[in-house]
Amino acid sequence: MKKMQPHTSSRLAKLTTLGFAVLSLAFTACNSSGTKEAATDTAASEPKTETDSMETSMLYVGTYADPDSASIFLFRLNPASGELTQVNAFKGGENPSFLTLDAERKHLFAVNETGNYEGQNSGAVSAFAVDQQTGNLTFLNRVASRGGAPCHISVAGDNKDVLVANYTGGNVASFRVQDNGQLSAAADVEQHKGAGPNKERQEAAHAHYIAPDPNNKFILAVDLGTDQVLGYRLDAATGALTPNAPAVAFAAKPGSGPRHLAFHPNGKFAYLIHELNSTMTALRYDADKGTFTEIETVTTLPAGFKGESYCAEVKASADGKFLYGSNRGDNSIVVYAIDQNTGKLTTVQHVKTGGDWPRDFNIDRSGSVLLVANERSNNLVTFKIDKATGKLTATGHQVQVHKPVCVQVVPAP
Repeated sequence: MKKMQPHTSSRLAKLTTLGFAVLSLAFTACNSSGTKEAATDTAASEPKTETDSMETSMLYVGTYADPDSASIFLFRLNPASGELTQVNAFKGGENPSFLTLDAERKHLFAVNETGNYEGQNSGAVSAFAVDQQTGNLTFLNRVASRGGAPCHISVAGDNKDVLVANYTGGNVASFRVQDNGQLSAAADVEQHKGAGPNKERQEAAHAHYIAPDPNNKFILAVDLGTDQVLGYRLDAATGALTPNAPAVAFAAKPGSGPRHLAFHPNGKFAYLIHELNSTMTALRYDADKGTFTEIETVTTLPAGFKGESYCAEVKASADGKFLYGSNRGDNSIVVYAIDQNTGKLTTVQHVKTGGDWPRDFNIDRSGSVLLVANERSNNLVTFKIDKATGKLTATGHQVQVHKPVCVQVVPAP
C-alpha cells in the first residue's frame, strides 16, 4: 500500500473549544440556506420555500494519509448551493479510508487500510466517539482487522457488531461494540476461498464489501476475486458469522469483479456494480433465503468509450427512482432510471466528476446534492440533483481534500 503525504490545516490547529461552541451556535442560528433566521414575527409567518425545508447535512470524509496526519475531515454542506465548508479535521491513524457510523450516530468506525499493523499481516479498525453537538471525534481504540488492506466497514446486529472486509486478506471479520464504544478484538474471521479468470486481479479471494441486508437478517459480502456474493448469518450473542445455506448468494459473471452492492429502498431489488468489466447488474432479492436472481446486466460506460475504466461505488436515491454508479478512468457518474415494477435500468446520463478517479460518492439528506470524492485529483465536488429526472448538474463548488476515499453523510447538529 502506497503511503500518502500528510495534509494538515494550520487554521484548524488554532481553533479553540470556544470557537467550536460559537460554530455550533451558528449552526443553530442558520436556516438550511445558510442565512440567519429573522427574529421578527412577520418573517416567521412567511411561507416556507423548498430551500427552507431542505435538511442540512454534514459529512465525514475518509482519506489515505500518513499515521500522524489529519485524515478524517468534517464538512458542512449548504444543500441549496452545494457549497462545502470545512468544520474540523481529526487524526484517524494510517489510511482511514472507509468509514461508517452507528444508527444513533454516537460512534464512528474506520478501517485503517494497511498491510501491516503492529507486526501482523493485517490492517486495523478504529473506533471514535462522536460529539452530538459539534460532530467532533474522540479516539477510543484500535484493533487488528485480521486481514490485509481492510477496505469496507458497516454496523449490524442492533449496533452491537462492526463488520469489515479485508481485501488482500480475502476474508471478512466481525467485532463487538462494547458499552464504552470501544471495539473488541475480532469475534470471528471467515476466510473466502477461490479465484477468478483475471490473473492480475483475481489470483485469490478479495473481499470488497460487507453489510447487513435491509431486514438485518443476513450479512452479505461481495468478493471481487471470486466473482461471488456470499451470505452469512450473524449470531447476536457472540458476533460469530455462520455461512448461510446456500453460502453463495449470487454468482457473478466470471472475471466481472463485483465490488459493491446497493439495495433499492423497497428491499426487493439490489444493484451490484462490477469493477473489472464496468457493468451494473440488477438483482431481485429473496429476503427469506438471502439469495439473488439476476434481472439484467448493463454497461456503466458511455457509448464509444475507449480505454481503461474501473467501477467503484453504487447508490440508489432515497425515493428509489434513480441509481448512480462511479467510473474511474472515464471519470464519470452514470445515472439510471429504475423501473419500479421490474427493477430494470434505463441510462439517463453520464456526467464528468470534475476530477480524477471518483472513488466514492454519496447523496445528502435532502436528496438534492450528490458529492463525489475524486481520489487522485484531491477534490470533493458537488452536483445538484434534478429530482424529476435524476440528472446531475455541477454546482461549481468543490473543496480540496488529500486523497479522499469515502463520504459519509449525517444530519447537521
